[in-house]
Amino acid sequence: MQLDNQGFLMELLRTASPSSYEMEIQKKWIKEYTPFADEMRTDVSGNAIAVMNPEADFKVLLAGHCDEIAMVVTGIDENGFLRIDEMGRFNAKAALGMTVQVLGFNKTIPGVVGVNAMHLGGVKGDFELPDLYIDCGAVSKQEIEQYVQVGDLIVYQRQPSVLMDRYLTGRGLDNRTGSFIVGEVMRRLKEEKVNVGVYAVSTVNEETNMGGAYFAAAGIQPDLAIACDVTFATDHPGVNKRKVVDVSLDGGPVLAKGAPINRKANQLLEQAAKELAIPLQYELTPRHTGTDADKMRYAGKGVSTALVSLPLRYMHSPVETVSLHVIQQEIDLLVKFLTNLSGEESLNPLDL
Repeated sequence: MQLDNQGFLMELLRTASPSSYEMEIQKKWIKEYTPFADEMRTDVSGNAIAVMNPEADFKVLLAGHCDEIAMVVTGIDENGFLRIDEMGRFNAKAALGMTVQVLGFNKTIPGVVGVNAMHLGGVKGDFELPDLYIDCGAVSKQEIEQYVQVGDLIVYQRQPSVLMDRYLTGRGLDNRTGSFIVGEVMRRLKEEKVNVGVYAVSTVNEETNMGGAYFAAAGIQPDLAIACDVTFATDHPGVNKRKVVDVSLDGGPVLAKGAPINRKANQLLEQAAKELAIPLQYELTPRHTGTDADKMRYAGKGVSTALVSLPLRYMHSPVETVSLHVIQQEIDLLVKFLTNLSGEESLNPLDL
């Protein structure tokens, strides 16, 4: 299938956006969605905030983070090889033999994650990212230091692609798909009657500290904040189904259930899904969600939160995979949910 505005989603996925280095992708997001917002704002953390109905008393914040996991340069040896660690939770085994972009302070340059040939003993046992290195082809520390310094970031060199006209695969779908979804909701709402204030935020730093989400909620002070992120699909080989809730890539958007989640918000989302005949799946978040919802919840006097997630295979790898159809379903669901709101709803669980 072809998503509306799929070309822009592919552009987002081709844009390097590691935590703390989201400036380029945010500029593209702002340019794309400014025509559909009453206001476009930014804040000191680097969030991009598209606003509809800023005068409305009832405010809903939609947060989709634009940052991706990355590697960070921790040192350079005398032969020009880069020592590395993680910026966000990184799967070292998925990195073996991959090509990368080193976002150097002076120039972006290609490199490879070195891996010992099987003929020379191969890779043995457990290892972490600091056990690996990046080879950029430099022959000395002095040569590579013309382009790269400690603290520079590294992402996979991986172009997105579509599998069987059904699934989207690439790096950093967690969670540039969410940033795209909240922007596309704003695009769709431009043609709808909306009774509440809507704040679609492309948030920063989720993969490292979730600071962007906190700054967004603290500044906006919404009545409800919905994190739009990804969650683990379990419909592939190697998953122990006894330890996880079943989630299918094609099974529809996923609502979280647990202590951080406002039950009334979930009921309103379920009603919207029912009206559109969109199937829903569920995940359990008993203590925390591991998403922007956790930080938004504690902003100001406290914020009611919900979490709507896109099922995703192979999280934090260069081949993350999602369903194009479910992306569209999530956009449709959120648009219906928001247009259903009167602005008079109470999210207090004790209001009967």
